[in-house]
Amino acid sequence: MSKIKHLFFDLDRTLWDFEANSKKALQQIFTEYKLENQIEHFNHFHHTYLRINKDLWQKYGKKKISKEELRDARFLKTLKYHEIHNQELADQISQAYIDLSPKQTKLFPNAIETLTKLHEMGFKMHIITNGFVEVQYIKLKESKLEPFFDVIVCSEHIGFNKPDRRIFEHALNLACAKAEESMMIGDDLQVDILGANQVGMEAVLFDPEKKHKSQAFKIIRSLEEILVLLV
Repeated sequence: MSKIKHLFFDLDRTLWDFEANSKKALQQIFTEYKLENQIEHFNHFHHTYLRINKDLWQKYGKKKISKEELRDARFLKTLKYHEIHNQELADQISQAYIDLSPKQTKLFPNAIETLTKLHEMGFKMHIITNGFVEVQYIKLKESKLEPFFDVIVCSEHIGFNKPDRRIFEHALNLACAKAEESMMIGDDLQVDILGANQVGMEAVLFDPEKKHKSQAFKIIRSLEEILVLLV
């Protein structure tokens, strides 16, 4: 019988399908702002954005840039790469993305069903996310995830990003949970799994694309596999 009583989930790329939802919002923006008149194809715009956004998020995670710098730069740099030098347009697209993206509602398969069963089994469930506060709460509400979670911890709220042990300790304290009775489920080996392990929490890597094969840590390929681990 599992000793686990508390489940801490990452949000983006674990429950909420970040890539699919982001792409849908970007496609709408590409059409609404008639970017096809200046960029040959949406895929070119999309791939450029993904590369630039990833680099900026890595810098943000290392505290080399601020949240505002990340948001200001990602579309400005994307447009400049495609020879569009228009600060006003970049600002408009940035705001449109902030408005549109968190309202998308695609979840990973069986997310709601799995959370429902876990709730019925008596587990207390919580969120630990590095995402920005205002958009993460919109995502949770719009995608009908919010009612499942007792404690929601955003790194921006407390000033520490995963894998900093202090964000896990903060979440455990808020949830009145012991580390040895808690499990973290997330998609990032360094940020979620090793981050949680350092404070004594069990951790499970969500890896639907089968990127990892190591036997050193628990891996699930679909969310419903959590149910098997917890029996």
